[in-house]
Amino acid sequence: MKKLNPALYGLKSRINLFKNSKKEFFIVIDRKSRLIMKDGLRIIEIAQKVRQIEGQKKIGLLTSAPVCSKTKSFLNQNDILVSSL
Repeated sequence: MKKLNPALYGLKSRINLFKNSKKEFFIVIDRKSRLIMKDGLRIIEIAQKVRQIEGQKKIGLLTSAPVCSKTKSFLNQNDILVSSL
């Protein structure tokens, strides 16, 4: 996977954005605390900014943190695949 510069998409520099060989994008969150709905809303905003520039590409979330079930279903409804690191 190739690390992308988030500034190209109008995102903060602390966001980890990657692209694989199939041209799929991944937001990587490596932390211990649980991902809750507030985090899910922020992830949706990031995905929308990437989709504005790249078009309707597949976007996934890679995280080492546990994800709230409500947040996981919310992200799946918005076409963001949630996977573990």
